[in-house]
Amino acid sequence: MDKEITKRILSSIILIPLAFFLIIEGSILFNIFLLICFFITYYEWFRMSKNDLLKVVGFYYLIFSFYTIYKLINLNEKNLYFFLVIIICIATDVGGFVFGKILKGPKLTRFSPKKTVSGLVGGYLLAFLFSAFFLNSSFFFINKVDINITLLIFVFLVSSISQLGDIFISYFKRLSKTKDTGNIIPGHGGLLDRFDGMIFAFPFSYIVLSTNLLIIFWWKKI
Repeated sequence: MDKEITKRILSSIILIPLAFFLIIEGSILFNIFLLICFFITYYEWFRMSKNDLLKVVGFYYLIFSFYTIYKLINLNEKNLYFFLVIIICIATDVGGFVFGKILKGPKLTRFSPKKTVSGLVGGYLLAFLFSAFFLNSSFFFINKVDINITLLIFVFLVSSISQLGDIFISYFKRLSKTKDTGNIIPGHGGLLDRFDGMIFAFPFSYIVLSTNLLIIFWWKKI
């Protein structure tokens, strides 16, 4: 196992449980955590931006993105929508990294040489599997949730937007001649390197879920 994968695993083991603890606890702790993440993410975007317009657009978009994160957490009991989107994004990222690393194959885009078609497929696969496991977990749900076509479409769309966000930030890093947006997370780079897909997936998810554009969950009790 190379050093990059080892660092990714160790930092994920520490950071993911911490983030989930803050989310579950909620209140002021999570609000502070969210605010810190916003400022670090914008600082990384600011450093990469070559002109004032990009800095301003990035600032307002990130405000909107983090606002939708806050709103999605409070959209229903137990933060279920929020957890589902987080799981889809993480599974997509992990699937893309692992499958791409092992299977390799044709490159997905010239903007990011490490992204492959096998990683794209692996990202979708793990997103579906992790979502199905989460929605049938007795820890969150009293009754199992039917895996219907609407849910599958939602997972596919969120996973797609997450991957497109990843590609967009990779393209932006290429334009600014930057390898990583930062070095705050060992093995991962900056926060924006990890949140690249999420900052696009959360606004989409919030708009869809808050306006009932897709009727996703068919359970009797939560």
